[in-house]
Amino acid sequence: MRRGSRYDRSMKLATCLSYALMISTLATAAAAAEQCRFIEARSEREACYKRQDAERAARQKSDEAKQAQQKPYEPMTQEDAQLAKSLRSICRGC
Repeated sequence: MRRGSRYDRSMKLATCLSYALMISTLATAAAAAEQCRFIEARSEREACYKRQDAERAARQKSDEAKQAQQKPYEPMTQEDAQLAKSLRSICRGC
């Protein structure tokens, strides 16, 4: 019985550490996006903003490409509706 409790404690510790790592990674990513504000040299700050805009545009293009690859929504045809209606009358919750 003691052996199981040791395993439980180690699993809890591993879970806590993984959550802490995940939170710190998210905080670092958020801080990286905000660092352009704190650059004092105007030319460097503007270059940083341009890099961020280019990254954002590339991300948007990739998101649009992923959405274009997805199957478009097709409404149910009249035949599909009739088939579904007939199946519902045959099978009720089986």
